[in-house]
Amino acid sequence: MPLARVNGIELSYDDHGPADRAEPVVMLAGTGGPGRIWRSHQVPALRAAGHRVITLDNRGIPPTGPSVVGFTLADMAADVAALIERLGAGPCRVVGHSLGGLIAQELVLARPELVSRAVLMASCGRADALIAAMSAADIELADSGVKIPPSVSAYQHALQNLSPRTLNYEDGLRDWLGIFELSAPDPSTIRAQLGLEVIPNRLPHYRRIRRPCLVIGFQDDLVVRPHLSRELALAIPGAQYTEIPGCGHYGYLERPDAVNEALIAFLAD
Repeated sequence: MPLARVNGIELSYDDHGPADRAEPVVMLAGTGGPGRIWRSHQVPALRAAGHRVITLDNRGIPPTGPSVVGFTLADMAADVAALIERLGAGPCRVVGHSLGGLIAQELVLARPELVSRAVLMASCGRADALIAAMSAADIELADSGVKIPPSVSAYQHALQNLSPRTLNYEDGLRDWLGIFELSAPDPSTIRAQLGLEVIPNRLPHYRRIRRPCLVIGFQDDLVVRPHLSRELALAIPGAQYTEIPGCGHYGYLERPDAVNEALIAFLAD
């Protein structure tokens, strides 16, 4: 995995596909998510559709180098902008999930010349009381030094991020629990990213966005409820909104075929 020196850090990224392919797609993961989260479903589908795909590990996610001091959402958007420029990939299509969606929104607002269109999954234009409460609890847990047993973390993760459709499918649920038990990040290792999703009301600012955007909500999302995503789509001039049924906050992993279909249709438009 190559490293790019940008904004005082070593930013880890992967470039999937030759540079002469169609306009690149840069993919941004959510809180605690490494760039490789896209490899299972989205990278193969987008490459099959003819796209060059660039994934990265945001600040706070190893092996990307740590910051000497804390950082902001604007810093993370600036990192993505610097990587796009470093790779000569702009203007490009940008896809973000959750915190990655917030980064994408700030990027297209601050550096519109680098973005041709954006897909914002499970994203919002403001943090409501529940998002703020969940974030505060995550920060308190990370700062407490308490270590939750992996099995406990796994079922909590499942309840928070999966849909009833998946939770009620017992054979599949066992696989999900196993994955969560093995891969759930220690809150202390992603502490620097925690709280960045608690944004003030940015909806008035997003009315200045002038790039085509697709906002994707997930019907059973308990983290970013769909009405917050619909609200975001209404604020961005001309934005499209689609809601994927039968999936929770990890909709791009739960129902990848439906998500990929929406992605590819919009990116190819």
